[in-house]
Amino acid sequence: MEAKSDSKTAAMHTKPFILVVEDDRQMGGLYRTLFETQEYPYSLVRNGKEALMAFLSGKIDIVLLDLGLPDLDGQQIIEKIRSFSNTPILVVSAREEDRQKVAALDAGADDYLSKPFSVDELLARIRVIERRLKTPGGQATETSFINGPLKILYDEQRVLLNDRSVHLTPIEYKLLVLLSKNVGKVLTHNYIGREVWGYSMDEDNGSLRVYMTMLRKKLNHQLIETSFGVGYKMNRVEDLEE
Repeated sequence: MEAKSDSKTAAMHTKPFILVVEDDRQMGGLYRTLFETQEYPYSLVRNGKEALMAFLSGKIDIVLLDLGLPDLDGQQIIEKIRSFSNTPILVVSAREEDRQKVAALDAGADDYLSKPFSVDELLARIRVIERRLKTPGGQATETSFINGPLKILYDEQRVLLNDRSVHLTPIEYKLLVLLSKNVGKVLTHNYIGREVWGYSMDEDNGSLRVYMTMLRKKLNHQLIETSFGVGYKMNRVEDLEE
């Protein structure tokens, strides 16, 4: 296991500690250069067993995970971590099929980035997770949620857009609340189906698609993003403005 623990700058103390799980040496070199340049503290491991040991041994804020490892499949690692921890997991993998992305997200991954990727996009995804770590659940209290022009008053079951009430059906409201409580995270069709309707939506996503279309139209804002073939997520306004 390679560890970057030196504290040469105060900035590294304020940034999240990243556990990188990657068996490809060239990719490992890229991550090493990137995170040292950007002053992120990190550990680099090359197989699943080392990843689980490193996770249990120290304070890990973000897991950056390749799925194709020599000993354990990445999905197994996600499931093991999720059995006892909510630490954000960003999958970075060459597996591009929708079913593989869905499986990783359903297992508990927070986001999925396909290889090859843009370094700028990777850093942007990490910054999104950082913001979520600093403000869990978005700009929210127990009774309300605020994201740019959108405000949800949970106790009153009211939705405001630019301080004007928005009428939503009960299902639309449930969908919006679910997205708001997982802001920045891709929710798969199956996960949404289980949470809102009580069952998985394996092949029949037609109803969900209709409700999401109507919800986005009523909000009149690009807050809700479609991840084609996978699911939906709510973006933060500041992420859209970057």
